[in-house]
Amino acid sequence: MRAWEAEYHWALATPSYPAERREPEPASAVRTPFQRDRDRVVHSKAFRRLKHKTQVFIAPEGDHYRTRLTHTLETCGIARTVARALGLNEDLTEAIGLGHDLGHPPFGHIGEEALDNALKDRAGRRFKHNVHSLRVVDVLERDGAGLNLTEPVRDGILNHTWPDKPATLEGRIVRLVDRVAYINHDLDDALRAGILTSGDLPSAQIELLGDTGSRRIDTLVEDIVEVSRERGDIAQSDEVGGAMLRLRKFMFDRVYLAPEARGEHERVQRTVRGLFDHYMENPEEVPEGSAGEDDLQRVTDWIAGMTDRFCIATFRRLSLPEESRL
Repeated sequence: MRAWEAEYHWALATPSYPAERREPEPASAVRTPFQRDRDRVVHSKAFRRLKHKTQVFIAPEGDHYRTRLTHTLETCGIARTVARALGLNEDLTEAIGLGHDLGHPPFGHIGEEALDNALKDRAGRRFKHNVHSLRVVDVLERDGAGLNLTEPVRDGILNHTWPDKPATLEGRIVRLVDRVAYINHDLDDALRAGILTSGDLPSAQIELLGDTGSRRIDTLVEDIVEVSRERGDIAQSDEVGGAMLRLRKFMFDRVYLAPEARGEHERVQRTVRGLFDHYMENPEEVPEGSAGEDDLQRVTDWIAGMTDRFCIATFRRLSLPEESRL
């Protein structure tokens, strides 16, 4: 594998060896270190829970809406395409892509905002899903032992969103492709939900990028590959990148912050805050966390790990009289 990477990878690619981990491990005879990281993420409980966590629409009535898991898989697939076209390390790209959202709380970014507000009001702390994703793989998985991932994967997970850039080009691919994926699949879900019609879409951006999700992704990927190869970093052209940013702004104005998507906002805030306050008053009800953690961190870990449906069921159990839960 070392010889193959030396011959075929771009000089700027991250080599699979040597692998730096918090706890040194003997090498596998059949998998690179980044392949092992990928498999550890996929086999984690946090990864399996993503299938019941919101992407944009909370508890949508339909089986074809994206979840946090399908978003992760779409991001990973696009990111691998970019990495392969540039001669970068696909295994590293895949491991980061699969792990980047493991720390997302229930109810998507609305739930993240609710948990962040609860922590800020209670103790001046903050909740950011990228930071918690790293905590999941470092501390919470394997009953507190963590996954012992390599440093490039840890860096890519932590820095897949702003403000700091990942140290590797592979991490920067995931950081940019995360946007490529969610802008396009969330647009598709908004059309499916009737929040948007094809006539609502900004004509200039659609004409440039493409009139279907697959065409837009092709345009964006080809632009990223071409520009990144020229610049020696992961980048977009001003024209195509600017069109994507304008389409993203359109999505925020018409979908992410629109009444239809935010209609559950107050209920999510009430649910997450209600659970947070209850467990802070009754910390003995929260499963034991890592040794030495205070009640605030244990409660945060417990709520952030919940799926949408488990969060709703728990809130109902704690808040409603037994007869009213029928």
